[in-house]
Amino acid sequence: MPQFRLSEAARLLGVSDDTVRRWVRAGQLTAFDDSAGRKVVDGAELAAFAKAQAEQPEDPSSVGRSARNRFVGLVTEVVTDKVMAQVELQCGPHRVVSLMSAEAVRELGLRPGVLAVAVVKATTVVVETPEGSR
Repeated sequence: MPQFRLSEAARLLGVSDDTVRRWVRAGQLTAFDDSAGRKVVDGAELAAFAKAQAEQPEDPSSVGRSARNRFVGLVTEVVTDKVMAQVELQCGPHRVVSLMSAEAVRELGLRPGVLAVAVVKATTVVVETPEGSR
């Protein structure tokens, strides 16, 4: 079973080591000593905890769609030329970049600071693991 030291768990969750230690003390996460005597958290428990903690802002578009991958965020950068544009959004800890027509950018009023939703519908998603983590 995969195990993560508290500092690794903190990095994966985007919080401080102290926060993870507080969660352990409060019983929200279970830590135990590994063979080297370091405090670790079970990977499956950490994954379930991360999923439960994830807060996705409400999608302001109120549009029904088949795509399940929606990332609500703020436009941070727009680079346009005469025909095409690159739009960057910061969606929580995730940076999402989209290429679209300059006309679409104008019609949507996209500029830094605007609330937007990146909708991703992909038939191919590549999943990687660090070398040796089997």
